Amino acid sequence: MIERRPFLELGGADHGWLNAKHHFSFASYHDPARMGWGPIRVWNDDTIAAGTGFPPHPHADMEIVTYVREGAITHQDSLGNLGRTEAGDVQVMSAGSGVRHSEYNRELGSTTIFQIWIEPTTHGVAPAWGAKPFPKGERSGRFVTLASGFADDGDALPIRADARVLGATLEAGETAEYRLGEARHAYLVPAKGSVTVNGVHIDARDGAAIAEEDVLRVTALNDAEIVLVDAA
Repeated sequence: MIERRPFLELGGADHGWLNAKHHFSFASYHDPARMGWGPIRVWNDDTIAAGTGFPPHPHADMEIVTYVREGAITHQDSLGNLGRTEAGDVQVMSAGSGVRHSEYNRELGSTTIFQIWIEPTTHGVAPAWGAKPFPKGERSGRFVTLASGFADDGDALPIRADARVLGATLEAGETAEYRLGEARHAYLVPAKGSVTVNGVHIDARDGAAIAEEDVLRVTALNDAEIVLVDAA
């Protein structure tokens, strides 16, 4: 089962400094049919104006993954972490027992991100943060695990969830496969380009809610950059 969720039909709000689209219910956007997908609770498509951002605010017991599509985001938190994550790279914040953080666009132009929230399998543990560059060349023609709750994915950023966050870059006509397993949920969004997923057409920034599919076969209709979450 693959359900296409067109970008133009997503909920959202334009705050001036922030133009946000929500794949699932979030803030003032509420759709009881779209409260999440398995343990994937939030997938926001955010455009943040230059010199603006999210001021310090708290979170607890949530795995928050930020995939930077254009520009860069500067993170600071109550743990003393300070870091800048550039386009194509990923940061992970395990909110755990509680953390305060800010996310600002300190660049000269707009920054665009996917922010993904995944429900954790453990609660009340110490918070943590990490970031890592993932050069797009390493994802060329295949899916690479960017963040993972599985110990075997040693090169990925750790998350405390039964989930993986993956990225791929495909040239037009190129195909990548990913073995999901029929008992798993997945959500796929092309950051750029159009693809087919097991024959279903998905355009840039559309969502694809996937279940009961053993193997995903993703073919790029034009040059594409893809983010995929595989969750319980």
